[in-house]
Amino acid sequence: HESNNHRAKILHIDSILIVITLLVFSSFLLSSLQNRFPSVLGISYDITPNDLLNQTNQVRLERGLSTLTLNSELSQAASNKAADMFTKDYWAHVAPDGATPWGFIKNSGYEYLYAGENLARGFSNTSDVISAWMASPSHRDNVLSSNYSDVGFAITTGNLTGSDTVLVVEMFGTKYAGAAAAPLIAASPIPTPTQPDLNLSEPSPTIIFVTENITLVPSQPEEPQSKVASIQQQPLIDKNDLTKNILVIVLIVLITILTVDAIIIEKKKIIRVVSHNLDHIIYLIIILLTIIIIGRGVVL
Repeated sequence: HESNNHRAKILHIDSILIVITLLVFSSFLLSSLQNRFPSVLGISYDITPNDLLNQTNQVRLERGLSTLTLNSELSQAASNKAADMFTKDYWAHVAPDGATPWGFIKNSGYEYLYAGENLARGFSNTSDVISAWMASPSHRDNVLSSNYSDVGFAITTGNLTGSDTVLVVEMFGTKYAGAAAAPLIAASPIPTPTQPDLNLSEPSPTIIFVTENITLVPSQPEEPQSKVASIQQQPLIDKNDLTKNILVIVLIVLITILTVDAIIIEKKKIIRVVSHNLDHIIYLIIILLTIIIIGRGVVL
């Protein structure tokens, strides 16, 4: 309208403040609903240790490598590492207090000759986790290393570095020849792993740098596999998807309005004292792309 120099009302400062207020209120409302009705609103995922083991072994078999055996001590180490990450709120291989993956492995009772760790967060299914690890050279080296004969997994959910997420920890290892045999959890008959070359010097495992209730790892070796292989959560509405969709819609609406406003200014030759539509459009597009990219899972 002429009274506001043909500027859309939603672009006025008071309207933008209202939109921001509604977004903040929505965030608190969604968090409250998630706490009260987790079966309706929560984090949706379908990742199981059995699927992780099978798909890891599948890519190894395709390349002529021996399969890995699910080891309860490595699974316990992975579970403890995941709990430590949530407790201390960090996304890294080494904790802020200096705790390393190798410390968690040793504390679980696994005396390793070789060891490695892969991390993943923000994925909703097993295939995407494995694909992301295989797409990263350093993670792929861990998955396909002939030095490893055992593996353990932890699948956890919680709030990590400010966002609700699914965390997957994968621990690899091979024991010293003289170490006591660890309890094994076999998902299916597997070939005997090849004997790695022994190097009794202290190993120097490579830390791999590569995107929400510890539930998956049995602490007792006699626990049946069926209890280990059914870790999944399927609420009616996925909170992360809902939040991302709301933000995407708001940004698209603002970008569209700014674009239309810029076209009207150009066509009608309207002179404004301050007009930075192009700058605002570029800025909002960057935010939009960031939200879309961050919404994907990441590996470390």
